[in-house]
Amino acid sequence: MLLAVDVGNTHVVLGLFVKGELAASFRLQSDVSRTVDEYAIDILTLLQAAGFKPEQISQIVISCVVPALTRVFSKLAVKYCSLQPLIVGPGVKTGMQIHCDDPRSVGADRIVNALAAKTLYGAPVVIVDFGTATTFDVVGPQGAYEGGLISPGLIISSNALFEKAAKLSSIELKTPNVLIGKNTADSMLSGIVFGYVGLVDGILDRLRQELGSDLKIVATGGLASMIAEESEYITEVIPDLTLTGLKLVGDMNT
Repeated sequence: MLLAVDVGNTHVVLGLFVKGELAASFRLQSDVSRTVDEYAIDILTLLQAAGFKPEQISQIVISCVVPALTRVFSKLAVKYCSLQPLIVGPGVKTGMQIHCDDPRSVGADRIVNALAAKTLYGAPVVIVDFGTATTFDVVGPQGAYEGGLISPGLIISSNALFEKAAKLSSIELKTPNVLIGKNTADSMLSGIVFGYVGLVDGILDRLRQELGSDLKIVATGGLASMIAEESEYITEVIPDLTLTGLKLVGDMNT
């Protein structure tokens, strides 16, 4: 059984793969103030609730963009599962050539997503990951990672509006019912969501002009489904794309 751990700036997502299939997944808050034992309590409880035991885990693969939490989850793997984890980074086989100025600076999650999308859909392919930031990652026609774009995430953007405009209160982010709002809340919701769809499709339109109009575009991340419903160009939504990529990396490095 393989445990895939994707540590992002906002959430930690864990996936259990049994015989190559995703059997269970969990989501926790990313918090650098939490200790190894505090995270372990949550994870062991979730494993038990799903019907699994830590001793059943034979491999742990970690992708992390928060260095302090890399150490936490590495220690957790050793202390509670008696395993040395595979941490995605320089020196780990991913099967991806990286055509960037400094390949070591590319986030592990972005390479893992690129690997998963390339494996599932071939190349070229673009991955849009709606996380703390929204990233656009490009796998070129020859299957190499060519780089990408990074934009402020939808939640970060909307929170900035709420914080800076004293009379605008926070609203729930969901698909708007109308384009032209008749009250402040509906006007904000339309502006935030449709404005962000415009940002996403504007970038994707430029990428299609450069890479071809038949370009496959895959979305992942917490808000992917909502944006994809309104997007003209997103063709697939894969919530577990990063976990799938981690499983592929684990298989390559077994």
